[in-house]
Amino acid sequence: MRRYRPSLALAAFLYGALTFAANTVAAQDLTASDVMSLREMRTGDMAKLIVHDRPVARLEAAFQDLHGNPVTLDAYRGKVVLLNFWATWCPPCRAEMPSIDHVAGALGGSDFAVIPLSTDRGGVEQADRFLRDIQTRNLATMHDRDGQMARDAGVLGLPVTLILDREGREVARMIGDADWDSPEARALLNRLIALTRQGGAIRA
Repeated sequence: MRRYRPSLALAAFLYGALTFAANTVAAQDLTASDVMSLREMRTGDMAKLIVHDRPVARLEAAFQDLHGNPVTLDAYRGKVVLLNFWATWCPPCRAEMPSIDHVAGALGGSDFAVIPLSTDRGGVEQADRFLRDIQTRNLATMHDRDGQMARDAGVLGLPVTLILDREGREVARMIGDADWDSPEARALLNRLIALTRQGGAIRA
């Protein structure tokens, strides 16, 4: 029997309490106008995106690739990252995965990357089998084997997607599923990529 998972509304409330403390000590890299411009772009599925006033400290835990090798966010430094926590048993996760694959193909490169981080207890093979079954073309199989990344990120339900700046710090969070290949999502991600293109972090 699966463990009880809080509702997405409760998860959003609890997450807000967690990030309030984190934001009080984070560097103030986002200007008020930057934050406002991103928030004004929250239409369609992006309407429920939480855009932080300040970046949240980078996650330091390691996760694993398909072969069990440790990976950290250091490997993605210099890129805006879409970090998606998901599992094969989660219907909304499964539903949004094709759009995540599509946006990875459309925007992926020197400025942008997607990390689909499976939390499946059945192991990385279970996640990889699902990604192969739906014929993803742009996603590497990654696994949060011990759940440390999810715990450190305050993930209380699935799916949860973090948008990270080029230093690996969280600047926005989506609790619940979304169409990440929608025009609204692409526009917002491209805006963040543009804001961070020089200097490695969101400029003042």
